[in-house]
Amino acid sequence: MAGEALKEAGATPAAANAGEEKAVIPAASTSPVISKTDDDTEPPADDSKALVVFVEKVADKPHAEKATATATPTRTSNDRDIALAKVETDKRESLIKAWEENEKAKAENRASKKLLDIISWENTKKAVIKTQLKKKEEELERKKAEYAEKAKNKEAIVHKEAEEKRAMVMARRGEEVIKAEEIAAKYRATGVTPKKHIGCFRA
Repeated sequence: MAGEALKEAGATPAAANAGEEKAVIPAASTSPVISKTDDDTEPPADDSKALVVFVEKVADKPHAEKATATATPTRTSNDRDIALAKVETDKRESLIKAWEENEKAKAENRASKKLLDIISWENTKKAVIKTQLKKKEEELERKKAEYAEKAKNKEAIVHKEAEEKRAMVMARRGEEVIKAEEIAAKYRATGVTPKKHIGCFRA
């Protein structure tokens, strides 16, 4: 009786650990429990045997856990190789995806830079063309002004020549009028009829 009391008192702290150990041990390997009484032999000298006996008694508790553990298939090295291969595949896929994203970003950046360069080039060329057009317009305006001035000068020269010619004509007319008046006065004084005019009338 004293041995059983010692067994119960000493085995309580190790009960949890024994349950964990028992989950690993298969059900077929458990040996039958032999309970010793005071009549058979004296109790064992060391406590380790007592703990083992008690552990085997308590280990029957997690039998349901043991059954569920054995019901699930155990992992083999082939499963581990498949899992490692899947991890490698996932790692490779993630690296490929990262590389792809990086290359796409590089392509996008290059395209953006090229587009900005094209826009800059276009704006520069347009500015040069506008500057050239403005210069041509200014040159044409200057030439137009020069041509207008030359035309005005020519008009002034023509007007001057025309005035001179008009003045000469008017002067000649005045001379001829005076001359005609003098001749007419002479004809009146002499009483002679001018022959030229008569001849003109006859013709």
